[in-house]
Amino acid sequence: MGFKIIFAPQAITDLEDIVRHIAKYDPATAVRIGNALIDRAEILGKFPLLGAPYLQRPGVRKLVSRPYLIFYRPKLEDNCVDILRYWHGARTEPDSLSSD
Repeated sequence: MGFKIIFAPQAITDLEDIVRHIAKYDPATAVRIGNALIDRAEILGKFPLLGAPYLQRPGVRKLVSRPYLIFYRPKLEDNCVDILRYWHGARTEPDSLSSD
């Protein structure tokens, strides 16, 4: 059985912002990229340690989905993965990575 994927409110807001921004220029591409980012996060249900450790925050990892980064926290003991943020790789790294 796979790990449960839990999207933090901030991750959902990030994803909505990404899709909304792209949709201004190309709605079909916005849908495709939004779905690809969700699918990429859901692969963590089978491979929760797939991404690299994010050394600035203990317990947090990051998974690349170019040009975006998915910051997440695997909770192996709880059989779940918290998706914390979606972040464009060209931006400076996020200040906040909480799951609240």
